[in-house]
Amino acid sequence: MKRNILIHPDPRLKKVCAPIADLSDELRQLADDMLETMYDAPGIGLAAPQIGVLDRLIVLDCIKEEGEAPRPLIMFNPEVIASSDETNVYEEGCLSIPEQFAEVTRPKVVDVAWIDRDGKAQRETFDGLWATCVQHEIDHLNGKLFIDYLKPLKRQMITRKMQKLKREQARS
Repeated sequence: MKRNILIHPDPRLKKVCAPIADLSDELRQLADDMLETMYDAPGIGLAAPQIGVLDRLIVLDCIKEEGEAPRPLIMFNPEVIASSDETNVYEEGCLSIPEQFAEVTRPKVVDVAWIDRDGKAQRETFDGLWATCVQHEIDHLNGKLFIDYLKPLKRQMITRKMQKLKREQARS
């Protein structure tokens, strides 16, 4: 089931999410709904707070090449356990901040640990776009948006655009 994506500014996007103590069928369904919502948007990552759920859950799939098999990942309680000193700069966007993009510098390579939908502990090293995406989504779980990396003036400008967008959506 597709879910509605919250648009910044929304106080739920600035909250730190609670760890998931126990996997349930409801949480697995939520993860499936999030993947459907992300693919439909379309996006390459989505965090639970973006649909108003304050649990530590993210989904991502950075495969964008035509004909390449999708690689959906569901991560409960994801955590960066190591990151490279080398950095990458990517132009990031966010489904909660539509049509706004900015360059963000992050570690190029990260090791991430998480629990999969079967309750098994996983660990993987991500590089490039995957590393940027997983860090962006984990930031959401900590109440941080990509615009928080920007200079105050640019951040305020984007926030005002989003407030205007929300007013226009409320009217229609």
